[in-house]
Amino acid sequence: MSYLSRNLKQTAVYWATPTPDGYGGFTFDDPVEISCRWEQTHKLFIDPLGEERLSESEVFVGQDVGLGGYLYLGGLDDLDSTIISPQDVSGSKKIQQFDKLPDLRAVGYLRRAWL
Repeated sequence: MSYLSRNLKQTAVYWATPTPDGYGGFTFDDPVEISCRWEQTHKLFIDPLGEERLSESEVFVGQDVGLGGYLYLGGLDDLDSTIISPQDVSGSKKIQQFDKLPDLRAVGYLRRAWL
């Protein structure tokens, strides 16, 4: 376990990148819990199209996450089991950018999602 991942002491729910359902909507994989450090902060970042954006949250995660997926601060037990889409979960936020940088010893990665 790397130094970075040992400091991810919070839990988030992650819904993987959506796929079109053929009817104008999207379907998501089942939500999973992941370790994170969630910071409510407003910071500028550059999105994949090269546009400058302002984040609502910066989330350090222990695994790769996909653009267009969703994160929610909390655990699966905090969610209503009848909700299918993360877009219907109050407090869930869309992943707008994801960075992955090797640590100084190249034994782990700093993974950061901008919401």
